[in-house]
Amino acid sequence: MSKFPRILKINSPLLLSDFDYALPPEAIATEPARPRDAARLLHVGPTALTDWQVRDLPNLLRPGDCLVVNDTKVIPAQLTATRGDATIGITLDRPLASGHWRVLLRNARRARQGDILTMRGASDFTAEIITPAQDGSAELRFNRSGADFDAALAEAGALALPPYIARPSGPTAQDASDYQTIFAARAGAVAAPTAGLHFTPALLDALAARGITTARLTLHVGAGTFLPVRGEQIDTHKIHAEYGEISSTTADHINAVRAAGGRVIAVGTTSLRLLESAVTPERRIMPFTGETDIFLHPGVVMQAADLLLTNFHLPRSTLLMLVAGFAGLDRIRAAYAHAIASGYRFYSYGDACLLERA
Repeated sequence: MSKFPRILKINSPLLLSDFDYALPPEAIATEPARPRDAARLLHVGPTALTDWQVRDLPNLLRPGDCLVVNDTKVIPAQLTATRGDATIGITLDRPLASGHWRVLLRNARRARQGDILTMRGASDFTAEIITPAQDGSAELRFNRSGADFDAALAEAGALALPPYIARPSGPTAQDASDYQTIFAARAGAVAAPTAGLHFTPALLDALAARGITTARLTLHVGAGTFLPVRGEQIDTHKIHAEYGEISSTTADHINAVRAAGGRVIAVGTTSLRLLESAVTPERRIMPFTGETDIFLHPGVVMQAADLLLTNFHLPRSTLLMLVAGFAGLDRIRAAYAHAIASGYRFYSYGDACLLERA
């Protein structure tokens, strides 16, 4: 794993409140567009905002460009366990090199090292608390591993949908399909890389016919993506770590695209985050394997991608800070105001925007 230096502005005046905005509740999408590429697309250019649909993407890109997509696959990461008479909620975060899992716990104030949690929904499926933490996280050792663990998880787990997607009776069978991208291949994500939800076979065919290539990387989105920023000074925020991989084949392809004059388009903040963890000062992408806790926000130099395809993000979130750092805070404010006034649909199942790098 390699990390490269970033140039930061000194004494950035930006505060958490600078990333707030008011969103009407009816603007929150609770289902995706059908078909997926019928979602609206706001192109945020250097001087103008233009309205399109995602299926228009081939016309907005150029032959020789490359889309970098995240091929992580969402797992049913939400578990319910018991410890004596107590019911404890578990959200898987990420697997550790030890074979244990980092998780978030709910209703577990007295969780202690050595406690055994028994999962509901599957027989003989338990976990031992190895290390509890004050922030509600813990390290668990499950009694199953490999394919046996996957089978138990499929039986006992549920999708950890974002809290703004209201499902009083829990995620549906339709969500199991909707909350998975067409690129999903490598299981390990708690949340979907939502920009990838907009792609269809027809759209991929149209992009290929236009001479636009696709490169894959893997970043397993963790439960920390749902956690709020608690301090007003954004520079002091400690972002969650996530596991990612960029193969030498993918790195070589991206570097060849850029050397030939093509542009690199990151599909989603997850793809951009991993690319920025693996880029050199000369804008070359290096192979990468390991965890990244890089925090991208205004003041951090971003140079791994030329454009970013992404959804509309929550107020005061690290993802909103990322897109503001990529495209410029003033442009993002203008884009979000336009999207709200124009009836765009927001968040995971919502519409998208195509941002050009500031």
